[in-house]
Amino acid sequence: MAAGKTTVGRFLARELGVPFVDTDDLIVARNGAVADLFARAGEQGFRAAELEAVATALAGPPSVIALGGGAMTHAPTRALLAEHALRVYLEVPVDALLARLRRSRTVRPLVGPAPTAERVRELLVAREPYYRQADIIVSGPRRSKKAFAKEIAERIASHSGH
Repeated sequence: MAAGKTTVGRFLARELGVPFVDTDDLIVARNGAVADLFARAGEQGFRAAELEAVATALAGPPSVIALGGGAMTHAPTRALLAEHALRVYLEVPVDALLARLRRSRTVRPLVGPAPTAERVRELLVAREPYYRQADIIVSGPRRSKKAFAKEIAERIASHSGH
């Protein structure tokens, strides 16, 4: 959440010459606003919609796919990604995430309109073991999103042996 997945993902897709897909966009197109889906169906309903969006994205051409911050907490989504994707974790410290969340106009259902350091830390601690299962981990945020994307592209190339 607020790690820069969409921005870095767009730069990375350009760098690799592949399409960019944001699963949140797919979810919204099928189900309406994320906050409304959460209100209607709860987190469990949202995760089911997210799994469907991830499956749709993976069924398309090779792409850079940006996931929601909690996607890796859902076992079926994690399994699908482990089998069909090269997973990248953008590791960003809590203070940077909190600052970005507070600047954002988007209200995330799991942190609400006034995110606290305690809540962001709590989510990160719960999610970190899943994030660490990534094939590539890059740390930030003290550099540009473009530099992040370039490093990931280089690491993907060396990971795949190209």
